[in-house]
Amino acid sequence: MTPAEIRAAALQHAVALASERRLTVATGESLTAGLVAASLADVPGASAVLRGGVVSYHRDLKVSLLGVDPELLRSVGAVDVQVAEQMARGARKSCNADIGIATTGVAGPEPHEGKDVGTVVVAVSGTDDCLVREYRFAGTRAQIREASCDAAVKLLTEVLQRRPVGTNRDPQ
Repeated sequence: MTPAEIRAAALQHAVALASERRLTVATGESLTAGLVAASLADVPGASAVLRGGVVSYHRDLKVSLLGVDPELLRSVGAVDVQVAEQMARGARKSCNADIGIATTGVAGPEPHEGKDVGTVVVAVSGTDDCLVREYRFAGTRAQIREASCDAAVKLLTEVLQRRPVGTNRDPQ
């Protein structure tokens, strides 16, 4: 399979899992600037699961639209595990979805706030849990953004696989 075919299959699988589990999804994206939501929307049937998304490229939007703590942003910067978690929870809340996905990081060409190019944090939040991972990707700006999107879909799939089929409740 080509990389594009692998990506398409992963997206289809994530949408199918969310649909089976009757779960809705929303995104809160920074470095991917809507790429995760757009990629999910490319899948036939995505309208049953994708509620919407927030592109919060600037700090003030992370605060006002996603509810990220401004003090946290001041103290740790935008590329941080806690910030990503708050972004994911904020996306879920602002779009009234069951699952929130967040991406924040540095795509380049220059480091940002002391973080190297390729530093990416992805978070996926359910109602009772949040799975967060930090990555180091290499490549061009476009390649880092695509790798971030792929990581978000993979993490979403991991979270969805933990949910029982036919329910939108987190596992006990």
